[in-house]
Amino acid sequence: MGKNQHVTKHPGGGWQVKGAGNDKATKVTETQKQAIDAAKGIAKHQQSEVVIHGTDGRIRDKDSYGNDPVPPKDTKN
Repeated sequence: MGKNQHVTKHPGGGWQVKGAGNDKATKVTETQKQAIDAAKGIAKHQQSEVVIHGTDGRIRDKDSYGNDPVPPKDTKN
């Protein structure tokens, strides 16, 4: 399992995708939607999780792309 991918506000403007524990952004985008799409692609490849933060920095959603032997029922996707 790879690093979880966090979607957060970028200090210089826009949105960023950062691997958990990384200092630098993997990708910087203009919109949160673009960052989420990029994070999903990385998470699917690494079989990890996407953690989406709101503008206040609080976690507002998570989505797993790992190999969970007992996956929860996904009611939103």
